[in-house]
Amino acid sequence: MPHVTATDGCRIYYEVISEGLPCVLIPGLGGESGFWRPLLPYLADTHSVILIDHRGAGQSDRPESGYSIPRIADDTFAVIDALGLDTVHLVGHSTGGIVTQTMALNAPERIASTVLSGTWARIDLRFRRMFESRIALLQHAGGAAYQKLTQALGYDAEWMESRAEALDAEVLAAEAKLADPAIQLARLNMLLEHDVYDRLPDFACPALVLGAMDDALIPFHGSEQLAERIPNARLAQLSGGHFFPKSYPAPYAEAVLAFHREIAG
Repeated sequence: MPHVTATDGCRIYYEVISEGLPCVLIPGLGGESGFWRPLLPYLADTHSVILIDHRGAGQSDRPESGYSIPRIADDTFAVIDALGLDTVHLVGHSTGGIVTQTMALNAPERIASTVLSGTWARIDLRFRRMFESRIALLQHAGGAAYQKLTQALGYDAEWMESRAEALDAEVLAAEAKLADPAIQLARLNMLLEHDVYDRLPDFACPALVLGAMDDALIPFHGSEQLAERIPNARLAQLSGGHFFPKSYPAPYAEAVLAFHREIAG
């Protein structure tokens, strides 16, 4: 399995799918590249899709410390460097959107464009209350309860009803997976420690902001605020709960591909 070793020794898993326009897909808080699997059939014909597992997730290492958004941004650049790529397109969802914002602000010359979906512009009181509550739930009620809330916040009711058995299996697996929640708690806390809101007017990369009107975790007004804050950002509204790239990949892929065609001229 391909890995890149970060500067602190953590091994970061990555995978390259097909050939074409180099495009890195950065997942959300779950951190696993498998989140993007439903999207691959729509992108593989035209894009070289680069998938990454965050440190602390998937097939990447799980160090006891060192979790932060800037660190994940550096890990992603390490993969890009290992592939010998000067510039790439970034697609980041939720936490991956904050990683994407950080990368574009820190090294705009390396980023051809950004898609920022289901993500936020700043840590406001609602955001803090939401994630402090998720932290408390994981600490005091355990992995199964945490996973149930994640599902309820992540998917729309119709999608959940049609996949109840698979979602039940996820809940059962979460109890064992999160039996020692230290890493997940560190990853949750890192979201409350990193805010690039004041730097967003300096954002120099083409940006498409995607939000879902029925997103219960990151409300659509957060996408509107982000698009207003980033110069010349495009804004588009989709639907399907917080995990809309996974649950409804076709319209998501259509928006990404149209954006890439537009900026290519």
